[in-house]
Amino acid sequence: MNLLSTASIFSFFTIISRILGYLRDILIAIFLGASIFADAFFVAFRLPNTFRRLFAEGTFNAAFIPSYTSAKLKNQKTGKIFADDVLSILLLILLFLVTLAEIFTPYLVYLIAPGFIENNFKFNLAVEFTRVTFPFLLFVSLSSFFSGILNSNNKFAAAAAAPIILNIILILSIMISYFENLNIAKQLSYGVTIAGIIQLTFLIFFTSKYYKPNIKFRFKINNKVKFFFKKLLPSIFSSGVTQINILVGTIIASFQSGAVSYLYYADRVYQINLAIAGIAVGTVSLPVLSKAFHSKNYSRVKKIQNKSLQLSLLLSIPASLGLIVASEEIVSGLFGYGSFTFSDVKMTSSALMFFGYGIIAFALVKILSNFFFARDNTKTPFYVSAFIVFLNIIISISFFDKIGFLIIPIATSISTWIGVLIFLFLLQKRNYLLLQKKLFKDIFKIIISSTIMVFALLFALKNYSSYLDYSYTYKSIYLLIIVGFVGIIYLLSCYLLGLLKIKNYKTN
Repeated sequence: MNLLSTASIFSFFTIISRILGYLRDILIAIFLGASIFADAFFVAFRLPNTFRRLFAEGTFNAAFIPSYTSAKLKNQKTGKIFADDVLSILLLILLFLVTLAEIFTPYLVYLIAPGFIENNFKFNLAVEFTRVTFPFLLFVSLSSFFSGILNSNNKFAAAAAAPIILNIILILSIMISYFENLNIAKQLSYGVTIAGIIQLTFLIFFTSKYYKPNIKFRFKINNKVKFFFKKLLPSIFSSGVTQINILVGTIIASFQSGAVSYLYYADRVYQINLAIAGIAVGTVSLPVLSKAFHSKNYSRVKKIQNKSLQLSLLLSIPASLGLIVASEEIVSGLFGYGSFTFSDVKMTSSALMFFGYGIIAFALVKILSNFFFARDNTKTPFYVSAFIVFLNIIISISFFDKIGFLIIPIATSISTWIGVLIFLFLLQKRNYLLLQKKLFKDIFKIIISSTIMVFALLFALKNYSSYLDYSYTYKSIYLLIIVGFVGIIYLLSCYLLGLLKIKNYKTN
């Protein structure tokens, strides 16, 4: 398998999904801005969407794929039985959680957004919308299971394409609500759950070639399944540490008016970079890494690890620099319309800039966690991730009164970078990672290419900054042109320095 080509397929569908996601969020920004309705919907969407990211974006795979691969290596029947047992238990757990959440929704909203209690109308809106959106958790979690089956068979396209459905449905919800004069935020909430149902159906169809589910509710669970669920929660927590940090940030930000919306919009921008540099690379590398380890092909394990790191840095370093240099222009070009004011642009872009400093770390945590997951070690990533979240909370709470909501992206970036250093130390100490000299040479080349890209970006901003001003109507078009221009410059630099050779990313 070739990491670059496979990750490119995954990234293509991810980019399509994120572009549609940006269109969705642009429409939300135009019609809702950073209003009470926007804050209420974002809180209602935050929890199921966090679970979507936790389950769908590699975290479920982190626990499932090594165990499923190990079972299939024995024989296909063993793999099938294991998958059936996992699906049956997962369905029971999810039904219980969703039912519980529907009953205790007000308490759940209070936990997520305690600051909303000061505004009874906003709080009640959030409760209403959360009850509508929460069943999405059931459907998207089951979708993750079927995505795991596909990924285990090195089929990534359908799993990567599935999230597109959510964005299409939400865009349609906005448009229908506008033309029919309906409550946009409320219809968006219904759209979330409807999208979950369609997405699950889509993945079941594509998985049918490789797996036909046989759900059996029984209380006798074999040791293999017990081991899987024992490591599932730690893997979800550790692999989804960035998403958990964002959820923590939402809780703290709820005490400042508009802050939930500012963080949401900033989160939406940097997530596309994380999706490609961390999630895409991590998702496509984990199955081959796990298979290599369980087959005791340690030379291949070392090769996959180094190539994963290289590819992740190839994508995350320029993204980080781009967000730091042009955060205001990016936010203005994407969201600076209608109800989204100039002040909203300033606040959101400041948050985005500080998230930009952590992009590389966010991606590396995904990759480095996989090096433990492939070995069925979920405890170490769990402990490191728990420390990252704890540190994030301490920093955020300590400085929130002085700095305001901006401490949240600052704390998230700082704590994640410290986590990366801890991961690297532990990997080296346990001889789980042997960094090759070629990797360091390639990182130097990536830095050179990224520096050239930054100069190209500064040139473009200097000459076309007036077209990205808040008041300019067609600024999104110019933003797209500039992004395309600097992207071509970066890729050309990488090509000339030999970073884009397909053979360099082969894992066999």
